Amino acid sequence: MDSSNNTTAAKTLKARLNNGETLYGIFLVSFSPTLAEISGHAGYDFVVVDMEHGHGGISEALSCLHALAATRTPAILRLPENSPTWAKKALDLGPDGLMFPMIDDPDSAKKAISYCKYPPAGVRGAAHPIVRASKYGIDEEYLSKYEKELLIICQVESGEAVKRSGEIAGVDGVDCVMVGPLDLSASLGCLQDPGNERVKETIRLAEKAVLESGEAYLVGFAMPHDAPSDLKRRGYHMVCGSVDVGLFRDATVEDVKKFKMNK
Repeated sequence: MDSSNNTTAAKTLKARLNNGETLYGIFLVSFSPTLAEISGHAGYDFVVVDMEHGHGGISEALSCLHALAATRTPAILRLPENSPTWAKKALDLGPDGLMFPMIDDPDSAKKAISYCKYPPAGVRGAAHPIVRASKYGIDEEYLSKYEKELLIICQVESGEAVKRSGEIAGVDGVDCVMVGPLDLSASLGCLQDPGNERVKETIRLAEKAVLESGEAYLVGFAMPHDAPSDLKRRGYHMVCGSVDVGLFRDATVEDVKKFKMNK
């Protein structure tokens, strides 16, 4: 394992962002603990376990969290929807962050934040003495530190959401705003053409609003027409460069192609 990842992983994602670092991660859709472990050893700063588009749920995510913990790599759980049920089950697993999809306005963001806090500040169900998040009750400091350490990411994925992205960034408790390029392109009628100029212009509006707000970190997902280095250059604080199955697909297609061409 890369020794630099051992050093930096000891800090929370929030601490590293506050320190001015630009973080690089990958989406895990396969729910393969092996690929999760490889991703950690490779040196990614974080891994997003995608319960929205991946086939797995809480039980399958737990196996991936075990693998990532073994490599000391922070894990972010992407929820299927903005709901208290999914949030409370995901939080009890003890991820380093939660990603809420389809946050269209400040009210939706406020609801997401409330799902992450215990009463009276929120509506999270209390089982902290027995869940993995608190090391099954062994971590006596869990209640005093979990809010400071948990990274909450709200996804802006529609044209309407972009118009209010600055307001979403300003909601107390929102740490990051992530622009979702594919869903955004779909909402603009450009699903088959995410590199369309209209989509690019709309993404720039979201970027500008979040960065100028100074209230939240900007998160993005790279595309074929918008490389990770481009996102970093435009001021993104967290960049998701690829998806595990996409990397494997490209490698296998290329492997077969090389063999067939050398008959």
